[in-house]
Amino acid sequence: MNGRTFAAAALSLLPVAAPAWVEADLRQTLATKTCATCDLSDSDLRRADLMGADLSGANLSGAKLWASDLDRATLTGANLAGANLGAARLTTADLSQASLAGAYLTTTDLSRANLTGADLGGAVLTQTRLDGADLSGANLARAYMELSSLAGANLTGADLRGANLTSANLAGAVLTGAKLDGAVLLGADLEAAALDRASLCNTVMPDGRRETAGCVPSTTAPTD
Repeated sequence: MNGRTFAAAALSLLPVAAPAWVEADLRQTLATKTCATCDLSDSDLRRADLMGADLSGANLSGAKLWASDLDRATLTGANLAGANLGAARLTTADLSQASLAGAYLTTTDLSRANLTGADLGGAVLTQTRLDGADLSGANLARAYMELSSLAGANLTGADLRGANLTSANLAGAVLTGAKLDGAVLLGADLEAAALDRASLCNTVMPDGRRETAGCVPSTTAPTD
């Protein structure tokens, strides 16, 4: 057996990587728009018509959902960690308790979406539309939200520590009890926004001033 034949034979014995998603689940999703708790991880659903789909509890981690239509979809408790939802439409979608950690959501339309208790830690939300969305209790720590629009959004009790909200529109947003420690709000529009009981420690305000009023004073006793 020559070297080339041996190499070809050896390659034929190597295991072939199976797709992460379940093929039957993918077919069901596209055909019926109903596939709760399905495994669609790393699947290609770019530009898919999933308007009104029920994907509650589904595993969509790492999925490609760029420019897909998920308007009014139910994604409660779904795993969308690391998914690409850039330019997707999710207006009035239900994403309560969903995981979107590290997801890519640039220019995505999430207007009036339900994101209560959702995990968006480290997600990319630049130029994203979140007008009127319910983000109460959501985790947005270290999220990238430059130029995003959150006019009238409900961010009560949300965790925005370390989030970048440069030039974001937060006009009329409710940030009652929100954690904004270390967040950057440079150039953001906070007109008529409710910030009562919000935590502001080392927060960069719209005018560039660093707010430290919410910082807890150190209780460490001075050393001699």
